[in-house]
Amino acid sequence: MRRARLRVLLVEDDQDQAEIIEEILRADRAHAVEVQIEQRLSAALDRLADSAPDLIVLDLHLPDCQGLRALREVRQRADDIPVVVLTATDDDRLDVEAIREGAGEFLRKRDLRPATLLRAVRYALERPPASTALREREQRYARAMAGAEEGVWDWVVGSGALHVCARWHEVMRIGEPADVVDFERWLARVEAEDRAVVRAALEAHVAGRSEHLECEFRIRCDGDELRWVVARGLAVRDAGGVAVRVTGSVRDITRRKRAEAQLLHDALHDALTGLPNRVLFTDRLAHAMRRFERHPQARFAVLYFDLDRFKSINDSLGHGVGDELLVAVARRLESFLRPGDTVARLGGDEFAVLLCDVGDGIQVVTIAERVRELVSEAFVVRSHELLVTASIGIALSAARYRHPEEMVRDADLAMYRAKGTLGASYAIFDAAMHESVLDLHRLELELQRAVERREFTCHFQTIVALESERVLGVEALVRWQHPRTGLVTPDAFIDVAEETGLVVPIGWHVLEDACRQVAAWQREVELDPPLTVSVNLSGKSLLKPELAERIERIVDASGLAPSCLRLEITERAVLGHPDAVLESIDRLRARGIRVVIDDFGTGYASLSYLRRFSYDALKIDRSFVSEVAEPGPGSTTVKAILALADSLDMTVVAEGVETEEQLAALRALRCREAQGFRFSRPMDAESMGRLLRHAAAVA
Repeated sequence: MRRARLRVLLVEDDQDQAEIIEEILRADRAHAVEVQIEQRLSAALDRLADSAPDLIVLDLHLPDCQGLRALREVRQRADDIPVVVLTATDDDRLDVEAIREGAGEFLRKRDLRPATLLRAVRYALERPPASTALREREQRYARAMAGAEEGVWDWVVGSGALHVCARWHEVMRIGEPADVVDFERWLARVEAEDRAVVRAALEAHVAGRSEHLECEFRIRCDGDELRWVVARGLAVRDAGGVAVRVTGSVRDITRRKRAEAQLLHDALHDALTGLPNRVLFTDRLAHAMRRFERHPQARFAVLYFDLDRFKSINDSLGHGVGDELLVAVARRLESFLRPGDTVARLGGDEFAVLLCDVGDGIQVVTIAERVRELVSEAFVVRSHELLVTASIGIALSAARYRHPEEMVRDADLAMYRAKGTLGASYAIFDAAMHESVLDLHRLELELQRAVERREFTCHFQTIVALESERVLGVEALVRWQHPRTGLVTPDAFIDVAEETGLVVPIGWHVLEDACRQVAAWQREVELDPPLTVSVNLSGKSLLKPELAERIERIVDASGLAPSCLRLEITERAVLGHPDAVLESIDRLRARGIRVVIDDFGTGYASLSYLRRFSYDALKIDRSFVSEVAEPGPGSTTVKAILALADSLDMTVVAEGVETEEQLAALRALRCREAQGFRFSRPMDAESMGRLLRHAAAVA
């Protein structure tokens, strides 16, 4: 049998899609299909001006035209040619609008299969052109909906009858299939909270206040099952613009709504514990703050805490046990808190509690103490009995708070105050803490400017040979020459510098000045052996990949011999990053630079670390030196450190020597080097220069 000829104009800018569509069309057994492809609307319109195809397949998203405008342009040039519209958009309203604009069929690309496309072509060819009567357009709309898993309905405005199709009953799951259902009885099935919304949407569209009808609502199906549906429709109006009927469709969207609800829940809740996460907690806290602004008597509070020793549990028993512990803590807190309160996991082992409608601070403290008791009670996880504690920070509602993050921050700060106070189970954030936070912010800004302006200078303290008290070297100690308050010692700013990372540029500045100054003293003052300089190196600087190279450049530029530089690092600086630090230390020692372990005995050093890093010297912390002259642990510890250093061929420097008794005790123990107020206090470069010149003169 000879197939009828069918000329198709395909307007599609995606070459791969166009080839697929062409292949499907050519496989049509009913037609001998000729396909002409254009990638832009302008080219398609030009082709329409030359020759008319039998069918147009039109993508609504083209490089030179987007959306329904493309369909309108085509309808203006070829109103009597059937059009099958294609789109990748998931907007459910677009199909209604496309049919209204004269599309013969509407097909989403996600549904593009040979059967669906050829069916759409067949339907488009069989239907009359879009320029026929309104009734034919309504029929086209109803037929388009028939294959879209939607139930079609038709309502004569003002009547009590709703004309429906069989698919409508499948969607609604109400009663036995019938062509006509009672409108009010159907409306009574709509969930009470949604009923007014449905009426308002329908009335607005009938009155012409909305271009089309669209409404999502819940409906009670047979068996009392509650399902979500979306109803869409268009009003048919008479010559005067009065709506005489509304025709539309209804689709079951229960699965979509459930998926949306699950996504929303996942976005706002912690995956491990199921508790609200930081986003949801912040939202609820913001709501409490707005309520407090309107009703100051609606006081509330935020509790903030983490689990002490949680890291050790993770490290020793594994993350699985740690996770189960967090879940157990969450369940215990949920069972205790009042309805309306919120407990959230903010991350890691950090928890926060929002207490609403608290009468006063006493009630908040009572709840905080009970929360701490609950957390402190033993947990049994995988046969392990686990004991954890928590210090709680409290922030009370106050008019000064404008953002939720501010209140959480203050509760966090109060928690750390509680942790640092012996025997405290909680701390309440107060004005003093607030002022302290502001002071820290101001200090951070001033430090940043000080780095930019190079306001840091070096003071020096001598390191001497204990037997002769001859000067062997100096330690460079940073000072901040503040433009308003004068000379500032490190204890006032070094912690903030460490926390912010500013300690790194400050350290480079000190190293440059110290090397340059000592090199100048060496040229001026002859000491045998040559004067050395000790410079502290922060843990953050140690982790810089360019560390060794930069130190080498500074030493070379200063003219100081590498063997005259001692870099002092603490035990804590090495802990956790031994491999990264070892590489830099090995390179520096290969250049002759000496490495000293500072504050020995106060950190986490082990014999394996001492052997592995091959330090040149170690400094005994002043806390041990202060007790060296007294019988007991102090002198015993110093003696043990000296014996250990001797076995590892390391020099020992005793820090903080202040009295003759300490000096005599250290000499008796055969400690070779020392520094402290007994020999000299830290002094500026000019004063140290005079001291060194005097030392050289009397040598």
